[in-house]
Amino acid sequence: MSRSVIVLPDDSARPILDAIQGARESLRIKMFIFSDPSLLQAVIDAHKRGVKVRIMLNPARRSGEKENDASRELLTSAGVEVIDSNPAFDVTHEKSMVVDSATAYVKSLNWQTKNLTVTRDYAVVTAHKHEVDEIIECFEADWNRTAFTPGDHSHLIWCIGNGRQRLGQLIDEAKHSLWLQNERYQDPVMIEHLVRAKRRGVQVHIMARPPHKLKKEKLVEGVSGLRVLEDVGAKIHKLKHVKLHAKVLLADGDRAIIGSINLAPGSFDSRRELAIEVRDDHVVSRIDKVIHHDWENSKALDLSDEALLSELEDDDNVTEDLGIKPHHHEEPHQPKKGK
Repeated sequence: MSRSVIVLPDDSARPILDAIQGARESLRIKMFIFSDPSLLQAVIDAHKRGVKVRIMLNPARRSGEKENDASRELLTSAGVEVIDSNPAFDVTHEKSMVVDSATAYVKSLNWQTKNLTVTRDYAVVTAHKHEVDEIIECFEADWNRTAFTPGDHSHLIWCIGNGRQRLGQLIDEAKHSLWLQNERYQDPVMIEHLVRAKRRGVQVHIMARPPHKLKKEKLVEGVSGLRVLEDVGAKIHKLKHVKLHAKVLLADGDRAIIGSINLAPGSFDSRRELAIEVRDDHVVSRIDKVIHHDWENSKALDLSDEALLSELEDDDNVTEDLGIKPHHHEEPHQPKKGK
């Protein structure tokens, strides 16, 4: 099969470790955060047995926080070739690996232990030559600090590039159902596409992180986007059994987009991101099964004024930022009828 899917934490790190341990010629790795000890050792071992290993690591978050310094020092001291990701982007959030120029991994997960053990994440494995070649082309461009322009006929989904167009197209083509797992629902264009889908009769099911998990500077966009979607009748839940880190969009149970893209302006406009659309029956069937399992193990996210005030009580500016009154007896925010 030319494509397959890895589901975390269900499948563990084993399939990724097996791929690294099976490499014979080359490994190209681009990662936002790389800190898991087992994966670090596997990469070092690959280098020691003669595999050409090249790694690009995001140097820092926009906040300035650096999370890859220790790993970079460890890898470099072992002789592995490591550089910062392309400085043309505010952040390189892409999570990808190409093994022996033949198989590519497009992931939502960082190579952190928590993403392998406690968060809902996905990786699509592809051996389609045109997809693998496109990821290699981008890797080489970013490595050499040259331009990468996939164009209108790109097989994959890139940011900065065709991200909004491709995600919007999948939403617009949905006829019956949309299921989303994402940390952030902040991009107004994506919100607009989802509102239109709901209004034409598509059932929209959203799994999101609760507001207190959002960064303070993203609270306004994050909460208002979810409340708009709730107002038009979208169902919004939070997971109970695992932490949400996935970035997946499933349409009509037969096609999906998986990758690193949060539904936020920064992801589309200033970050290097990568996602892939899949329509393979065996891949989409498993994604559909996992998403429905997660929905069954979730509960409605309370976005009422009262709930937000209670949840965000440590934030002194929450009433001003969200435009709500600081009185618990006020009528809570209610979605429009027909939910």
